[in-house]
Amino acid sequence: MKYSRVLLKISGEALAGDQGYGVSGEILEKIATEIATLVGTGCEVAVVVGGGNIHRGVAGATAGMDRSTSDYMGMIATVINSLALQDALERRKVYTRVMSAIAMQEVAEPYIRRRAVRHLEKKRVVIFAAGTGNPYFTTDTTAALRANEINAQLIMKATKVDGIYDKDPMKHKDAIKFDTLSYMDVLNKDLKVMDSTAITLCMDNSMDIVVFNMFEAGNIARVVRGETVGTTVTKTLGGKR
Repeated sequence: MKYSRVLLKISGEALAGDQGYGVSGEILEKIATEIATLVGTGCEVAVVVGGGNIHRGVAGATAGMDRSTSDYMGMIATVINSLALQDALERRKVYTRVMSAIAMQEVAEPYIRRRAVRHLEKKRVVIFAAGTGNPYFTTDTTAALRANEINAQLIMKATKVDGIYDKDPMKHKDAIKFDTLSYMDVLNKDLKVMDSTAITLCMDNSMDIVVFNMFEAGNIARVVRGETVGTTVTKTLGGKR
């Protein structure tokens, strides 16, 4: 394995599947199977799950809700998704810990960096819930922050497409895929891979990001082995396939 410790970022929308909301049992099982396979290789795995399948903070704010209140609701939604993923993993005998940035001791451990690292060293999957614990920060930023805190070697951003394109490949057949991009490429081209705060944090700390299709079986393990999968965001200059 090229990487011994990684952070996997999964969007809440991905958990919803075709139903568009809530948690799809079928999708949850697929994700849990992929993660369990990865853990079986000895790789240490941390996960950040979004909450957009239940509530999006920005969407609530544009509808007239107070932005901070809406964001806190979104953070709680990530806890629901994290508990669902924990259950799916533990049914596969994968030891898992949910660590929340907002105190809710009955269902999750409080986030403490040293404790999180110790869980990883013991080969437990650590799921970081409730974002950073602060409004105005996305789960993309949470992923970038936690990955740096735990000294992960890579952020794996799981999506529905097989990498980063110059435009939406679901809408444009002539969309061109990038093999590699620099952090500045992503920011200058406004590619919407992750929000600008997350990209900047990764750039400042030289944290590479691989964007890949999570629904193709075995892709997670291929990324960790160092195979060319999806699009890599790194210091190097960008290029098109």
